[in-house]
Amino acid sequence: MRDAPIVPLGDGAADATIAENVAMQRPWQRGARLSSIARRLGDGAEDFLASAGFDRAPWLAVMFGSGILGWFVLNNPWQWTFAMCCCAFAALAAAAMWKGESDRDYLRSSIIACAALFALGIAVVWVRSETVGAPAIERPVIERIQGYVLEREDQPAQGRTRLTLAIRDAESGESRKIRVNVPFEALSSIEGGLGAVGEGAIVRARVRLMPPASPLLPGAYDFARAAWFKGLSATGSVMGAVELVEPAPKRRGLSSLQRTLSSHVRSQVDGSAGTIAAAFASGDRGAITEADEDAMRDAGLTHLLSISGLHVSAVIAAAYILALRILALVPAITLRVRLPVLAAGVGALAGIGYTLLTGAEVPTVRSCAAAMLVLIALALGRDALSLRMVAVAAVFVLLLWPESIVGPSFQMSFSAVLAIVALHSCTPVKTFLAPREEAWWKRPGRQVLMLFLTGLVIEIALMPIVLFHFHRAGIYGAAANVIAIPLVTFVSMPLIAIGLAADTIGLGAPFWWLVERSLDLLVAIAHFTAAQPGSVKLMPQMGYGTIGLFVIGGLWLALWSGRARLFGFVPVAAATVFLLATPIPDILVGREGRHVGITVLGEDGNRRLISLRDSRSSYARDNLMELSSVTSEPVAIGDWRGANCSPEFCLVTLQRGQRDWRVLMARNRDLVEERALAAACERADIVIADRFLPRSCKPRWLKADRRMLARTGGLAISLDREAVTSVSAAQGEHGWWRSSQPNRSGAGQ
Repeated sequence: MRDAPIVPLGDGAADATIAENVAMQRPWQRGARLSSIARRLGDGAEDFLASAGFDRAPWLAVMFGSGILGWFVLNNPWQWTFAMCCCAFAALAAAAMWKGESDRDYLRSSIIACAALFALGIAVVWVRSETVGAPAIERPVIERIQGYVLEREDQPAQGRTRLTLAIRDAESGESRKIRVNVPFEALSSIEGGLGAVGEGAIVRARVRLMPPASPLLPGAYDFARAAWFKGLSATGSVMGAVELVEPAPKRRGLSSLQRTLSSHVRSQVDGSAGTIAAAFASGDRGAITEADEDAMRDAGLTHLLSISGLHVSAVIAAAYILALRILALVPAITLRVRLPVLAAGVGALAGIGYTLLTGAEVPTVRSCAAAMLVLIALALGRDALSLRMVAVAAVFVLLLWPESIVGPSFQMSFSAVLAIVALHSCTPVKTFLAPREEAWWKRPGRQVLMLFLTGLVIEIALMPIVLFHFHRAGIYGAAANVIAIPLVTFVSMPLIAIGLAADTIGLGAPFWWLVERSLDLLVAIAHFTAAQPGSVKLMPQMGYGTIGLFVIGGLWLALWSGRARLFGFVPVAAATVFLLATPIPDILVGREGRHVGITVLGEDGNRRLISLRDSRSSYARDNLMELSSVTSEPVAIGDWRGANCSPEFCLVTLQRGQRDWRVLMARNRDLVEERALAAACERADIVIADRFLPRSCKPRWLKADRRMLARTGGLAISLDREAVTSVSAAQGEHGWWRSSQPNRSGAGQ
């Protein structure tokens, strides 16, 4: 570019020339400034990554899992494909932009690896969905079926068994997989009873089948999604007696052995203790009563009932230590073989056998995989407690069951393990637990204090996940776990193992008596803790942004190192503020329009739930209570003095947002004169009905009838913000959601 001519100030021509030169230089200057800013940002990121001293391997597992989560969050195949293309572009751009620049190694390799693993996560879960997903039946049907028993799950506490059957569709001729509940009475006419209806049997029965249910409300459990990945096209129940066409084969598989072991344990230990002992021994939780389940949940002890890290670790550790001690007594082995290697092999066999025996559920497989890595590390003389071990176990599970990442089991299991490993890996804790010269009572005291601290950290780590999935959490779980975990790990489970071994020679009775006493104490702790005032915290459905901030902050705190780890408290603090500010819905509408809950303030100032119907379904009632954060029993709308009800409709006036909202709700499907209905709708702001309402019904703001709910699913309505949240908003075009089918949402059932 030519130099501009120098002219005297004040000359109009000079001013024009200067303006022209400035205009010509501005794009180049902006580009230079942007390039300088980008380079400074790149230098800062490279320096930060190089000086952080963190282990990148666990973050690779995080990116793989993030890709899987991204597939669930994104709505349709175009978005999934676009996300994968963006990842490919980012990886190629990073490789090309800093090619040959050794001062960009950390940044370049991090971008390439993260982009590749994120895309791989999307691809893995997409393939999994396409290969195992089974389309649901179109509508509820009653038909007579003949099916092959794939799986049997006994539920004595509910007086039934649950059969997973392979049947042939009468119309298309294709095979499909269904699950039906069978009352024990329906099997009474079969010779051999329940024992003849095992895996491999062929049965015939009249059944009522329904499409797997979508969430009742926004934030409720999505059974349709779970059924999709299990390959279930329908669920239902048996009507009448079951006919046995062909009994189960005589061979004894793992499922049969599991049920036999469960029955044996329950025959040795009575009451609630026996049902929990059976769960520890075989993974069979079907006999545990609802009252005990609720108490364990509200006391923060539910993790003890699910065969996962605690139980697998206890079995493997016992086998490892026992094998190490016994082998050390044989000089010929001690002098020729490395004992840790042999003991690790024994522990691995014990862990794999226990995993298979207890049903090989995802938490058990995850724990077994992690334990195998620990055993390998012990055999090689490496550090057994590391974040890399957790990362490898997570990737192993996600490769096999990528859908497990959206379930509470996976999230809670890995959150607890991460919290434990991160806590015990930090320098202050290592210093606190380091051996030293001290009085005999101080070391056990430090260990007990550390056990309490570990329980507290686990409770804090799990709290957001528990509230997100279950909308309720036990507050005193840390204190209860201080007693419950050592009781189960060092008393109950070893006694169960000894009792089973002693039963082979007929000497197990004393040990089973001790098992019963120890588990009675566990049940008593659960009920006592759950009964304390304020023991349960209820919370409405938190947003994805809130739980995302909790996860980001928690992962940063667990996986980073040095002072930079403290930055993790920033998103955690922000998420806590958002959580406390989460609004409670004013009106909850179930997917059918049949179950409606309205939150109001009672005369005592406490929040109450007004229910449209006295539902026999505890599932519907519990969902309404949890998502409205109400602990007291719902009040029927007919008993609430603020409602004006006729046999067909109820009218409620709510004062929200400095105005009155008139809500009209249908109580049944009785016919109403259309002109009268239209007039009532015109005076109402919101109309809710489990029927098709005529077009003449035009409320001022929202008409949630059967036609609309078939598209949207359940609703959560906030009157202050004039906002409506629907189930369909989080479903997209995934295979398990079909909003175009009215019966998919339960209408007409």
